[in-house]
Amino acid sequence: MKRMFLIGLMSLCCCFLNAQQGPPQDSLKLIQLSGVVVSSDSLNQMPFTTIFDRQSRRGTIADYYGFFSMVVFPGDTLMFSYYGYKTSSFIVPDTLTDNRYSIIHMMYVDTINLPMVTVYPWPSKEDFARAFVEMKPYDDALRRAQEQLSGENLAFAASRLSTDASLSFGWAQNQQNTRLYTMGQSPVNNLLNPYSWASFVQAWKAGKLARE
Repeated sequence: MKRMFLIGLMSLCCCFLNAQQGPPQDSLKLIQLSGVVVSSDSLNQMPFTTIFDRQSRRGTIADYYGFFSMVVFPGDTLMFSYYGYKTSSFIVPDTLTDNRYSIIHMMYVDTINLPMVTVYPWPSKEDFARAFVEMKPYDDALRRAQEQLSGENLAFAASRLSTDASLSFGWAQNQQNTRLYTMGQSPVNNLLNPYSWASFVQAWKAGKLARE
């Protein structure tokens, strides 16, 4: 009988000690943490920022407007990550009296130095060698521009272009001015104009008519 009484007394003592050594009430307090992640230089919202809780090993991702909400414990450390910005942290205060807490977290731009990349117009050395052999050293930009601006090319391009409103109006105005200039008399005929013949002969002697 005494043995049973001692066993029951020891069981009660163990239960009492376990109750005294249990986790404190504050450590079990849950907090609904909400906030917005913004950039420090422009105060623009940073969408899809990653938030990670180092203690609980849980995390979340901010929405398109940089807003996030997650359940944390007092004293937890949150890590904020965003590409192009420095990874920052936030420690949940352990002196909160309410179960809801809101923050505005700022992130700072991080300078990223990328290695230098040289872009070549040839995909391989063989293509470069073939392009080098087939290269025309005298086909420079000035020569190509002269070819494109030759009389034949300009005439061909002009024949394919439709007349716009401004050109049609200018042509109509020139015709109207010509009719007004020769009103009441015969139209001007350059075949009988000695000045036009003199200009033609000078151009012929100078060799201008043989050029494009």
